[in-house]
Amino acid sequence: MKPTLVAVALLGLTNACQNASAAEGYQINGQLRNVPAGTTLHLSELTSSQFVERGIAKTDAQGKFTFKGTLPVTAAVYQLKLDEPNQILLVLDNKTHLSLSGDAKSLPASYSVKGSKDSEVIQQLTRTMSANKDKLQRIVQRYNAAGQAGRTDSLPIIEQQYTLLQRATAARAKRVIRQNAASVAAGFATLSFVNPDEDFAFADSIAGIQRKANPGSPFTQALTERLEPMRATAVGATAPEINLAQPDGKALSLKSLRGKYVLVDFWASWCGPCRQENPNVVKAYNEYKDKGKGFTVFSVSLDDDKDRWTKAIAADGLVWPNHVSDLKKWNNAAATAYGVQAIPQSFLLDPRVKLSLKTCGARPWRPSWPKC
Repeated sequence: MKPTLVAVALLGLTNACQNASAAEGYQINGQLRNVPAGTTLHLSELTSSQFVERGIAKTDAQGKFTFKGTLPVTAAVYQLKLDEPNQILLVLDNKTHLSLSGDAKSLPASYSVKGSKDSEVIQQLTRTMSANKDKLQRIVQRYNAAGQAGRTDSLPIIEQQYTLLQRATAARAKRVIRQNAASVAAGFATLSFVNPDEDFAFADSIAGIQRKANPGSPFTQALTERLEPMRATAVGATAPEINLAQPDGKALSLKSLRGKYVLVDFWASWCGPCRQENPNVVKAYNEYKDKGKGFTVFSVSLDDDKDRWTKAIAADGLVWPNHVSDLKKWNNAAATAYGVQAIPQSFLLDPRVKLSLKTCGARPWRPSWPKC
């Protein structure tokens, strides 16, 4: 309850100023092991694109240090940095008073923080995400070594191991985020650790909670802005309609292919990676076109030259009949509707014309391949 004007007056001007000062401002009291006296620590705020230094402190003979002052925003993520290998993230606002300890030689793995629930959540999340980092890197090394040695039969097994470990790590991170969904840390973590192409529904649910709990947070705003353009092409959404001209000038609509699995593939004759990817698209078409409810490709070209477009179709053996373009290059109407900003890019639709997978490159049958 706020004091009345009479009560404030009775306290006196000096005491009122002292109380205001005590109520606002942050403080970090820390102590590090294995650190020389006079070692400098930097505290920097994470802005939209970079870390901006907000203060420095030096350790004393016992490794103790203190940061205190006022912050430019009510709550934000900060980096406490000793050197490149030894830096951690904290969530601070002008009411935060926390204590921190750790080993200066292995700060990320050893530090402990108390007095800030958000900072504790950040600590839990970063350790969760880094726990399997070395294992994932070793799997990648095994994959590359097997490929170079020509042991292609082992590649699918290694891919599966990578995918399972990656999914387990992501699941643990999402569990921590869900348990702390209203915290500022959850907004930051969703923006940083969750791939909305794969987990749009999860990211969107956290964004909704953040808009209610932390409407002024820059992470809430950034997360909302990131998700909004993706809403039309989120997994599970009805695919935006496409109705463009074929090489013969006749219009072809995407909805005319309802009832089949359809790979909507964005490409162009001038796009080197697209042309390199086309054999994979041909392979998928030949392998799946006669199975189950059928599979076909709906190719959308971002060309602006009809002759180059049609020659590339023939040269690359793109034998399916569904080729469309408005010859407007990056102003292609379908690319705009699907939020395409790089090619090759593809979207796999189920027979109901619902989006079920989005990939960088037209390889929807291999879930371990990277998503856009």
